Amino acid sequence: MFHWLTGKPRNRRAQEREYGLDVKLRTSQNRSARARVVGMIVVVVFSLTAIALVLWRGGQWTLDALIYENNAFAIQQIEVQTDGVLTSEAIRTWAKVRMGENLMALDLMRVKRDLEGQPPIQFVAVERVLPHTLKVTVTEREPVAQTIVTYTRRGGGTDQAVYDFDEDGYVMRPLDPRWRTSPPPANERLPILVGVPPAEPLPGQQVTSPQIRAALALVCEFDHSPMTGMVELERIDVSEPDVLKVTTTQKAEITFSLSHFDVQLRHWRIIYDQFQSWGRAIATLDLSISNNLPVHWIAAGSVPPVAPRAPIPSRPKRKHV
Repeated sequence: MFHWLTGKPRNRRAQEREYGLDVKLRTSQNRSARARVVGMIVVVVFSLTAIALVLWRGGQWTLDALIYENNAFAIQQIEVQTDGVLTSEAIRTWAKVRMGENLMALDLMRVKRDLEGQPPIQFVAVERVLPHTLKVTVTEREPVAQTIVTYTRRGGGTDQAVYDFDEDGYVMRPLDPRWRTSPPPANERLPILVGVPPAEPLPGQQVTSPQIRAALALVCEFDHSPMTGMVELERIDVSEPDVLKVTTTQKAEITFSLSHFDVQLRHWRIIYDQFQSWGRAIATLDLSISNNLPVHWIAAGSVPPVAPRAPIPSRPKRKHV
């Protein structure tokens, strides 16, 4: 190859050497440029992280200083409202909230869970009323029936335990008198469920037995049926799989199927009224079959009168999701 000015041929090796040096130079420059870009990115990311950390810590400190550790939001009053008989002191104790605790830092869901974990309580609403008041609204479980379960002790002998049921089948111990605003009325009686398996009642849990659930539904249906005030349910035997055997305080024995209590109770009232007009009283009646209901009677004068009953409290039932 000839040089274009001198016309002399160039040395091929020199030309290749110059080309190699030029390539190495450009490669080195590219590496340096990339290193500078990477370094700048690292510096920017580190700076942004440091700024975010400073802002986060500063914001946290500001929130603590102005809100979560500010004595201006110290709890000075716990306002309790309930639709039942629990004392405010019992509810405050179960809520585990200290006076002077910061209202804004208080975990309201924790308070709600702790209170609803108590078997006598069905639902709780908790809210802050700034600057110093915590408001707790309680819906209590209302017992509608009771059972007495006999246990065998490990060392021998037996023990008995009493449990209440609400209409949804939740189990609870009878209220400690210290938790009540007033003692129960002297004439307050709950129907007794007999034949309940000892392992079934677990405080705070819902029973699963279809017979027990049906008995509780019968008690609630009875309270708003035509038979209310005519007789009183004393005992319900839940030991049989397909029927409930009810004994009244007048010692009448009535057999029910496990569903359609409204229809069965209406039939009972029709038969009851007819026998009353004849001067007779029902001794036994089987309502579990649809036709030709078997019934036995006794003289009405031999039946004790219905004792006055404690009034049924009319408490609105809430639907909770």
